[in-house]
Amino acid sequence: MEIFEITQSFPKDEKYSLTDQIRRSSRSITSNIAESWTKRIYPKSFINKLSDSLVEEYETENWLDYARDCNYITTDTHSKLMLRYDEIRKMLISMINNPEKFCKK
Repeated sequence: MEIFEITQSFPKDEKYSLTDQIRRSSRSITSNIAESWTKRIYPKSFINKLSDSLVEEYETENWLDYARDCNYITTDTHSKLMLRYDEIRKMLISMINNPEKFCKK
């Protein structure tokens, strides 16, 4: 939700570009995690959806870099968000590398 709140202050001319893109990618992270969870009985499908989530996480980081570079967010806000996304990335990679901890047998 923080991304949504932050992007409300982005310029109107970014509505269909940066604002839409960063909202879509950040929301997609959790959506793909939810989808992966329903596929736990199929380890390869579980990993595949987590990989999709990881791709969206990297994309969100990219859009945050653009937002900072365009001065739509402060360096401090960018750093705080990047720390959170760094943790998300680490969790996703751990889940991808250790699916047996999460998959049903």
